[in-house]
Amino acid sequence: MDETVLTDDGVRLWAVRSGEGRPVVFCHGGPGLWDTFEDVAGLLSGVAAVHRWDQRGCGRSQRVGPYSTARTVADLDAVRRHFGLESMVLLGHSWGAQLALRYALDHPERVRGLVYVSGTGIDPGDTWREEYRLRLRGAVSGDVERWAALESRERTAAEDREFAVLQWTADFADRGRAMEHAELMATPWLGVNFECNAVLNAEGRRDWGTPALRDACAALAVPVLIIDGAEDIRPRRAVDSLERALPDVSRVTLPGAGHLPWVEDPEGFRAAVGAFVAGRD
Repeated sequence: MDETVLTDDGVRLWAVRSGEGRPVVFCHGGPGLWDTFEDVAGLLSGVAAVHRWDQRGCGRSQRVGPYSTARTVADLDAVRRHFGLESMVLLGHSWGAQLALRYALDHPERVRGLVYVSGTGIDPGDTWREEYRLRLRGAVSGDVERWAALESRERTAAEDREFAVLQWTADFADRGRAMEHAELMATPWLGVNFECNAVLNAEGRRDWGTPALRDACAALAVPVLIIDGAEDIRPRRAVDSLERALPDVSRVTLPGAGHLPWVEDPEGFRAAVGAFVAGRD
């Protein structure tokens, strides 16, 4: 059953709980997108009580700011309090992996473990972003000229969806099914919050990749599981420095999977995450 989480500044967030077991809270990607983790919740239903939510301004949550990483961390803590969790495992994907890491750094006593899925590490983005853009252009399915044209101009709501679907096809290793997977991601279409995306990405470019962040990761007393899809177009070397910095870390790379590894290797993903969650007593 859908629930409403009220933040400390009065913003309403959509949330839902399912399954039984150790408490796990998911952090979706973006920024500016919404939770698409229903299948992942099903994969973990035997080992985890899964708590999903849409971040501020996104999806089914109230579309209002302000937007910042600190504000989103506070919203995540509101989700924790709403469900009465003293501590939890966090599972974050892409931007959500960065959010989950930031929460664990700020509140390690509340985090039993962190599953860091398809993140981009702690180095500055300019160490990998140009290669990613080249790979993205080469991997977009269908009409790359149409994608480029949509990217460069203002779009209608229908064109926003078309642009997102074309871009998301690049996130899957199986090119024959990439369009099918991307269409499923966009159904139902809840609309990207581009303001949220721009503000949080700009903040990340300013604040990520600092020696202070690296030192904080080196001091993090929380077990971390890093999961990559081997065919993710975001260079996986971007995560190497995070792996080196963390004192309690394991890493699983799933062959034949892209940016959403649970889609293309659900059994491998379930086995890795399930074992990690089960071990977080």
